[in-house]
Amino acid sequence: MVVVLDNVARPRHPEKAHRPDAPTLKKPDWIRVKAPVSKGYGETQAIVRANGLHTVCEEAGCPNIGECWDKKHATFMIMGDTCTRACAFCNVKTGLPAALDPSEPAHVAQATAKLGLLHIVVTSVDRDDLDDGGAAHFAAVIRAIRAQCPATTIEVLTPDFLRKPGAVETVVAAKPDVFNHNLETVPSKYLTVRPGARYFASIRLLQQVKEIDPTMFTKSGIMVGLGEERTEILQVMDDLRAADVDFLTIGQYLQPSRKHHAVERFMPPAEFKALETVAYAKGFLMVQASPLTRSSHHAGEDFARLKAARDARAR
Repeated sequence: MVVVLDNVARPRHPEKAHRPDAPTLKKPDWIRVKAPVSKGYGETQAIVRANGLHTVCEEAGCPNIGECWDKKHATFMIMGDTCTRACAFCNVKTGLPAALDPSEPAHVAQATAKLGLLHIVVTSVDRDDLDDGGAAHFAAVIRAIRAQCPATTIEVLTPDFLRKPGAVETVVAAKPDVFNHNLETVPSKYLTVRPGARYFASIRLLQQVKEIDPTMFTKSGIMVGLGEERTEILQVMDDLRAADVDFLTIGQYLQPSRKHHAVERFMPPAEFKALETVAYAKGFLMVQASPLTRSSHHAGEDFARLKAARDARAR
């Protein structure tokens, strides 16, 4: 039996340790990426370490880490490295998290300044143990970045806050430029892929953001290759547009270990392109769909294009 370990001290995913090994498919050529060995990668890693920060790039095993860190682009993962949920697709540690670090907002702002980021993405683990799900901490990070890096645009990728009252309002009041919350998969896969969440609660969260601040950009993303049907993907697009979501990302699910949900299929690039075409036809301002698309990949460039698209539509 294989158990994914964290520093060999304890299981990284104790809830997955006794699962039977899932089959693994050989990755096609279009999925392969280069190992992260560049000078820029090392410099980014040093800044992250010096500020005692976590990144989703590392914790979730993102395949784009070499490319992004070479350009000194990193997605900061706040509120620790331990999640209170146990999603079948995710490589982030599961367990009881530590207390929030009150100095973390300042450290994130300092790292943003040192990296010279024009656009920053901030995400987090799920913190269902907190009264507000961590919403106030998100707001504190946003304010700290604004104070130290006023020209930097800010994108947040939040959990669903377990539908806790006032959480969405708290984050929106801090005025991020983009509010992202990923659906991750189609409704029929939630019980096996994302059991701690509810599909329509996530749709409602995104809708709430627009109700509170219609000018704020909203964004969501899904993975493919988990056994979903094409018609289900199209229905997700319609549900997101009904919630007035501006930006959709679609990427290939990659299995972190044999204890995680199996990859049912690797979607060819041509099918991603077809989904992108359909999504634009349904009214999204921005769509990124490719095997290696991730929520924060090329986020800065995409934000500039998103603003341009809204300006063009307004004319």
